[in-house]
Amino acid sequence: MKTAVVICPGRGTYTKTELGYLGRHFADRALLGSFDIAREALGQETLSALDGSASYSVAKHTRGDNASALIYAATLGDFPAIDGVEVVAVTGNSMGWYSALACGGALTADAGFEVVNTMGRLMQEALIGGQLIYPFVGEDWRPDPERKAELIALVAGIATRADHVLTLSIDLGGMLVLAGNEAGLKAFETAVPPVQGRFPMRLANHAAFHSQLQAPVAERGRSRLAPSLFGQPRLPMIDGRGAIWWPGATDTHALWDYTLGHQVTETYDFTHAVTIAAREFAPDLFIVTGPGTTLGGAVAQSLILADWRSMGSKTDFQTRQQAEPLLISMGMEDQRGIVTKGD
Repeated sequence: MKTAVVICPGRGTYTKTELGYLGRHFADRALLGSFDIAREALGQETLSALDGSASYSVAKHTRGDNASALIYAATLGDFPAIDGVEVVAVTGNSMGWYSALACGGALTADAGFEVVNTMGRLMQEALIGGQLIYPFVGEDWRPDPERKAELIALVAGIATRADHVLTLSIDLGGMLVLAGNEAGLKAFETAVPPVQGRFPMRLANHAAFHSQLQAPVAERGRSRLAPSLFGQPRLPMIDGRGAIWWPGATDTHALWDYTLGHQVTETYDFTHAVTIAAREFAPDLFIVTGPGTTLGGAVAQSLILADWRSMGSKTDFQTRQQAEPLLISMGMEDQRGIVTKGD
């Protein structure tokens, strides 16, 4: 049986094409019903209603209090559908860490929903700062450490200016996700050349995640979410520092502290998490749960940056992927069938 590391996506992955994803793929209707009841009790629109909308609304579906819960539910629906492979570890990108906690067993499905829905609401209510994304690799995905260092130095320089806040939010494969206030983000956008027809790209309805600007949100989250929600994981979980939380050896209070502390206010190093997943667990497959398909590129870029199986470029990855798939995106119907019995 093939082994797999499961990777849970974060914000920005439930887009127009994912509308109806829960209706198509969430098999446990009772669990979805419990999520809906929890949201109704808080005066929120249910996930069933959001997912079943007649049309996709950027204003509504990308809001933190809606998007986070939709993405979590999509992942929680996909994870138990995985069949015929042995899952050896889980990780996630940004908000996907909350989903990884539930998939890994450190949170029950309902406790995970409480965490993600609470944090999504708190971030939406505060909406402090924003995020943008910018690549440091070309379209061939070849590693370019010099360019990355230049951009990091630029960010550091902007952050020293009066009233400018800018920091690395997520190290995302060949991309840098930056967080800051309006002055900091605008200064970066002014300083870099437009590339690939779409970067630098502001991320709609995103706050300055994984930065010190989120300290008030982290504090509110810690006051509302008890350490008792967290338990021993069933699977190894790789966090946003590349640290591994092992079954039977996890300090659950430390896990709560990391999740509602460092994970909220410090850089999330997704690239390092994928590198650790590859080197420590050497899986046959990397499975990205739904929704969406956008995280696959960052996973592939992270593996290239790690020199995994001597892949050095996009062409190398595509050649290997065509010969024998290494990366499975459950949001793609043709790939989903490789690791499920079908919905």
